[in-house]
Amino acid sequence: MNFIETVFEKGLWSTRFMIILAVIFGLLGAVLLFAIASFDIYHTMLYVLSVYTNGIHPEHFHEEVVGGIIGAVDLYLIGVVMIIFSFGLYELFISDIDPAKDENGKENQLLAVHSLDQLKDKISKVIVMVLVVGFFQKVGHTVFTGALELLYLALSITAVAVGLYFLSKVGHHE
Repeated sequence: MNFIETVFEKGLWSTRFMIILAVIFGLLGAVLLFAIASFDIYHTMLYVLSVYTNGIHPEHFHEEVVGGIIGAVDLYLIGVVMIIFSFGLYELFISDIDPAKDENGKENQLLAVHSLDQLKDKISKVIVMVLVVGFFQKVGHTVFTGALELLYLALSITAVAVGLYFLSKVGHHE
């Protein structure tokens, strides 16, 4: 029975290497998102250059430029989520990432993950930032026609600011 148990446990432990698929495809997703975001910024830059060379100033020029850049930032942030996800899964299930340590063997805390709760916390903070960026992108394209709508805008910005304040306090024990 001891031999069967040993073989089974080694096989069971080896199944953790399936995580490599999530790590590889998570990193590929991040690369794709970074490429698409960079392409969006490039197109926004070409649009700005074409406007200034033609001398024709479109009606919603600033909103389109800011919207294009904020959309790219949104994609970059989602790419960062994918990188954190990939690094975290690799460190949790496969091995520590040795190049992430300095000469003294001290670990870089930027992407260090020691538990699923830490991974969830890091990813959720970046996801909240993605939502905040998306919110401001939508606000940038909104037309306000009355004082009540401006009051709602001010209240929503205040709610976002308070939420970000409390999010920054999570995990900080002083």
